[in-house]
Amino acid sequence: MKSARPLAAALLFALALLPAAGQARPAARPPQVTLLFVADGLRYDSVTQKSAPTLWRVKRTGVDFADSHALYPTITTVNASAIATGHYIGDTGNFGNALFTGVPMNSSKGLPIAGMENDPTLAEMNARFGGNYLNETSLLAAARDAGFATAALGKVGPTSIQDVTQRDGTGTVVIDDAVGTPQGLPIPADLAAAITAAGLPATAPETAVPNGKQQQYLVAVATKVVLPRLLRTGKPVMMVFWSRDPDASQHVEKDGSINGPTGLAGIKDADDALAALLAGLKADGVGAPNVFVTADHGFSTIDNMDGGTALAPGFLAADVAAALGLPNRKGAIGNDPKKPDAIVVPNGGSDLIYLFGAGAWGMAAKIAAGLAAKPYAGAIFANDALGDVPGTLKMSAVNLRGSALTPQPSMVVGFASHVMAGCKPLLMCVAEFADTPLVTGQGMHGTFSRADTRNFMAAMGPAFRKAFVDRAPVGNADIAPTLAQILGLTIAPKGGLTGRPATEALAKGHPVAVARGWIASTAPLGDAGKQFLEYQQVGSTRYFDAAGIPARTVGLSAH
Repeated sequence: MKSARPLAAALLFALALLPAAGQARPAARPPQVTLLFVADGLRYDSVTQKSAPTLWRVKRTGVDFADSHALYPTITTVNASAIATGHYIGDTGNFGNALFTGVPMNSSKGLPIAGMENDPTLAEMNARFGGNYLNETSLLAAARDAGFATAALGKVGPTSIQDVTQRDGTGTVVIDDAVGTPQGLPIPADLAAAITAAGLPATAPETAVPNGKQQQYLVAVATKVVLPRLLRTGKPVMMVFWSRDPDASQHVEKDGSINGPTGLAGIKDADDALAALLAGLKADGVGAPNVFVTADHGFSTIDNMDGGTALAPGFLAADVAAALGLPNRKGAIGNDPKKPDAIVVPNGGSDLIYLFGAGAWGMAAKIAAGLAAKPYAGAIFANDALGDVPGTLKMSAVNLRGSALTPQPSMVVGFASHVMAGCKPLLMCVAEFADTPLVTGQGMHGTFSRADTRNFMAAMGPAFRKAFVDRAPVGNADIAPTLAQILGLTIAPKGGLTGRPATEALAKGHPVAVARGWIASTAPLGDAGKQFLEYQQVGSTRYFDAAGIPARTVGLSAH
């Protein structure tokens, strides 16, 4: 008979490994966290060790996307739709911060115009365009459906676009700066109670310059209430935080240039917000989140002086009306105010033009010819459905034609840009015309200059390479595919205008081949000459650097 002593000894050894009665078990590891941080309007060259130490640390220790791109038009909700879905604008249909809907909008007092930085408008857009006006599944929605704990906080409009079909507060937590007001989205009663219990007011402070108080409030809601709530679920966490600064501060800059103290204060505000979010994650035991930082667009200083005269808001509509020989009623152009021939929708550095009726091609040709001599005209695109409009570039060339549910513009006009004298570096020193109530010396974006397409992008965390400079072109439409690959999500597309996973930036990534090219208009735009579009390409994905008339567009070569 074998001795029982070895068996007894093994049992005693196993029991010794178990915690004693009353002894605490090791705490469970916090779930993996992915943070997408959007610094609205942050330019690549704005980030220095002095001006933005946290953002600087992200790009120096992680991945520095040294050739990043916003999508055109370089407007906030345009790029918010691309960041959310990974699709170009021809698929999302979010052609501007303001766009023509083709139907009366209750949120716009019956006008067929949607101002997209507004929660009730986004809800109405969903109702009028199939339940999801973007017609694509966003990264945050896919993560939610896959069992992630999800949240989006920040600037009203682009924040809720990240999971735009979530309107009742029961899935993704969506808290923007309209929270607690009749214009804001509902949040669950227990979440509202938790905000109050944390000593925070139910509503956000008003937007200011710099936007510190509002930003601090939203960061406090994120770190004291929302993140702990998400982490307690034990599920992997996906959060988006959309910082209103430096955009807010650069827009209303009063220092004569967006590089002044007001703009710098806005950059610091965004940097402080990211630092506080990372500190909150660390305090919650999340040691190594994956963090992706981007900006929706670049920025320029407004110079609306045309031969010594300041252009008034609505200048494009006035000149379109003159070219067509028709009356202009606040952008609705034609003899019948109830049935206009054209509608011009201002969007700062670019405007959208919608043409109606059988004479659309003729109107487009007259508009292009009329704008050729205007110093403010930088780039003019015409919808492919019109045919070849002399002197224009095709909208399809910049992925503005796809599977969108919303009406496509007939033309898109990007305004001219130039370099301010005695200023460096180049892309920090660009001025542009802008169709806006803001004035010369303040800030705007929206054009097709490289100053507006050049945004800040960086990433760090276990999924990304360390101390890596990615010199391949990347863009806002690449973020969702990249993070989806990291998170193991498969998102079925409806349209075909998609970004790519930036695999070269991931851990154990490999270089990608980059090609360069350009497209010219088939005919000159009057005496202004031909227009050009310059792009880069990785695989089938194109990145648009700049477009328009070379002499009027910063970033274009002298073709």
